[in-house]
Amino acid sequence: MPDLKRIGVLAHPKKPETAPVAESIADSLQARGIDVWVYTRWEEGDVIGQVRSADMVVAIGGDGAMLRAARVCAFYSVPVLGVNMGKLGFLTEIDSPDTWDDCLDLLLRGDYWIESRMMIHAAVLRAGVVINEGDALNEVVVNQGVVVRTIRLQTNIDGEWATTYNADGLVIATATGSTAYALALGGPILPPELHNILIVPKAPHLSLNTPIVLSEGATVEVVPSSDIPVEMALLVDGTVLCDLLPGDHIRVQASEHVSRFVRLRERNYFYRSLLDRLEPKIPVRSEPERKQL
Repeated sequence: MPDLKRIGVLAHPKKPETAPVAESIADSLQARGIDVWVYTRWEEGDVIGQVRSADMVVAIGGDGAMLRAARVCAFYSVPVLGVNMGKLGFLTEIDSPDTWDDCLDLLLRGDYWIESRMMIHAAVLRAGVVINEGDALNEVVVNQGVVVRTIRLQTNIDGEWATTYNADGLVIATATGSTAYALALGGPILPPELHNILIVPKAPHLSLNTPIVLSEGATVEVVPSSDIPVEMALLVDGTVLCDLLPGDHIRVQASEHVSRFVRLRERNYFYRSLLDRLEPKIPVRSEPERKQL
């Protein structure tokens, strides 16, 4: 592994409790002779210049912090190391800030590996012109507005009509996103190394209700019906990218960028880590004592 000479530290900008942890981690890196920059409140545009020259970025928080950091760092192929301060932390690597010092020793010895994960790119076309676009690590969601009403979504795969959903919305996810919103909607769990796209409808009514896993390299196009004037929006990893109008074309395909994560665990960590978070923690009950007659 290359020497780590410059490391960035990003707190979760909307969780103030992560700021002191970020500062503490930055201090520990500086004490080891590493050039460090740290942001506790930031927008993606604020840190681009710093990320470009970093060897690694440490993100403090939960999966939300990882998604924010990954989208910025993917453009420059900078790996992200996550320190969990959230609830689940599917994407983070270090379970708690309390174990940071031990993990830092592993990093400086080069005892880590880099995991690459596919991202997807969404573009919204109106009258044939791209009006907005963005990358997602988890998912792209076509969603209702404030008024709750089913929407009709014509869905094409590789240029051919596949189905028309009558549903509350549509989730188009990566393998990484298969353990997020798509999983909550009943979608399958995909291994993170896959480059497939997953389509899962939200509360479909009298239309296809089965998730679809597409082959690698597929392109999805979604067109909201023009005969149902409903407020809609396109979300990228939970953030609104833009409002949608009936007749807009949403095109989703593999991004040219990939997210890179620093891993300290074994390469077969995924299933055990996933099940540890998903399995109910049911205490083992001992057999009740029998009463003596």
